[in-house]
Amino acid sequence: MPFEIPPSALSDPTYLRHRHWMRRALELAEAAGEAGEVPVGAVIIDPEDQLIAEAANRRERDHDPTAHAEILALRQAGQVRGTWHLNDCTLYVTLEPCPMCAGALIQSRLGLLVYGADDPKAGAIRTVLNLPDSACSNHVLAVLPGILTTPCRQQLRTWFADRRSTNRQS
Repeated sequence: MPFEIPPSALSDPTYLRHRHWMRRALELAEAAGEAGEVPVGAVIIDPEDQLIAEAANRRERDHDPTAHAEILALRQAGQVRGTWHLNDCTLYVTLEPCPMCAGALIQSRLGLLVYGADDPKAGAIRTVLNLPDSACSNHVLAVLPGILTTPCRQQLRTWFADRRSTNRQS
């Protein structure tokens, strides 16, 4: 029998807050895709539910292999807070973090990671690897996957399909 979410859970304030911030990450991802980047967006909020950092992928534009949305958002949050300790912050990202980003999240002592779509090729939170629960992790990272999974996954699929179509036509 499939798991069913009770209707009352869909109006839970915490769930609605997670959806709100993931929608902002999706907007950032859309802008990244329009700029020729893989559409991934990230936002970081503080304990008072205030936005302190937001970023989208910029690898192509910056010619920087580390310019993933999560890394850029972590850098910005550290500057805003004046510390690299983000233990009371939440990061929302549209795609499961890769090994580099998962390592950075652990190093930042992030309080909570919320992500949309699993990454079957490079996901390092639970899909391909599980860095937060591995012996190399010195921090217990709380993770909430699957917020707005369908729009996050569809955004990526559409972007990659469009890229393949454009490349075939060239």
